[in-house]
Amino acid sequence: MGVPLEIRLVGCFLLGVFGGSLANWAIYRWAWNSRPISPWSPAPPDAPPRWWADRVPILGWWGLRRERLLWGPGFWIRPMLIEFLAGLGLAWLYWWEVHCTRLLPPAVAGPVAPPDLIHIQFLAHAVLGWLMLVASMIDLDERLIPDTITVPGTLLGLLLAAGYPWVLPTVMDIELPAPGQAPWGGAGGVVVHPSPLQVTSPYWAGNWPEWLRAWPNWPGLLLGLGCWWLWCVGLMPRTWYTRHGTWRALVLAWARLWRHPATYRILVLGAAGTLGIIAVWLWAGQGPWMNAPMGNQPGDAAFRWIGLLSSLVGLAAAGMLVWTVRIIAGNVLKKEAMGFGDVTLLAMIGAFLGWQPCLIIFLVAPFFGLIFGLYRLLSRSEREIPYGPFLCLAALLVLVRWPDVWAKAQPYFLLGWWIPAIVALCLVLLAGMLSFIQLVKRFLFR
Repeated sequence: MGVPLEIRLVGCFLLGVFGGSLANWAIYRWAWNSRPISPWSPAPPDAPPRWWADRVPILGWWGLRRERLLWGPGFWIRPMLIEFLAGLGLAWLYWWEVHCTRLLPPAVAGPVAPPDLIHIQFLAHAVLGWLMLVASMIDLDERLIPDTITVPGTLLGLLLAAGYPWVLPTVMDIELPAPGQAPWGGAGGVVVHPSPLQVTSPYWAGNWPEWLRAWPNWPGLLLGLGCWWLWCVGLMPRTWYTRHGTWRALVLAWARLWRHPATYRILVLGAAGTLGIIAVWLWAGQGPWMNAPMGNQPGDAAFRWIGLLSSLVGLAAAGMLVWTVRIIAGNVLKKEAMGFGDVTLLAMIGAFLGWQPCLIIFLVAPFFGLIFGLYRLLSRSEREIPYGPFLCLAALLVLVRWPDVWAKAQPYFLLGWWIPAIVALCLVLLAGMLSFIQLVKRFLFR
């Protein structure tokens, strides 16, 4: 922090430019139709010789124009812009998060925010932004999001939440007085605490129900393992063809699951993750849930379990939300309405941010999609658009405006268990609305 801000911003710009160069390599390398367009990939045999200067970010693409006969006349413009905007974006994010501390509530930011908190949050958000950038560009190109991006990204989000729970968005949670006690803040008042977002937010971790706590409380562990294995099972190769009946569909699905080598890799991943979750659960249960002498906040080990469980629930809740919409829309419309890559993408975002931001993201994303969809429909008569980029745009908006978003959304999250009931009702209404639209279309165009 002693380095002048201008030098730090220039350093962030250069780091972002090189990150954009790495993103360009990943966009073309990890796509289903892999292409050696990036100067960091081996040149194809029929391409002109490549020079060391081609690898210089931004400027190198001006020289790579000579490959336009292979990739198209303007192929170099987008990757050049990606690298330049990635540099500007990382510098702006540093200025916004670290210098202005705009992602922290005023009570946490104060005159001087904790340097470790704001810098680690900034690095986590930069990594999430890079992952979303690569996923969005591939989805725009090919209408798919590869697991090569979302699986490592999800694992990284879980590790960060367990190692440093403050990478989750910072909130001011409410501490409720115990039954029969006077309110902490005097008559009619409560105490609020700075906290990383958690499963129970906006309620303080000290108000966690006993069953969610670490060892020896088994229900919390079972919840975490259930969320983990739900994600693992979702990654397994599946087929479901009911043209010859449900029994035949089950037989074919099991046969593919049994024979596919990816199944066994995912089982190994699931077993390793299970051991890691149990280890954090046991470790967090060894110490006191509350710190002494303050007595009103969880200990460090307990916070690790809070962070990991909150990330796991965010992963499962976000993924299940998109997965359920995908199933409903697919059955009503009789075609795939959303790709499974959208499921794994929002699950990855949920591992970084928790379930509450992902619910907001899912509600905001359709507005971005509507604007882009209308443009594509009017300009190119295209009826199908990739949805991943709009989830990422909504996630970016919610992230950079988090204190304002949470201030407006927090009262709704005080509804507690009414929230899943409301979400379920909205899903039923969605199914009814899509069915009605299909009925009207059949009536008008029969």
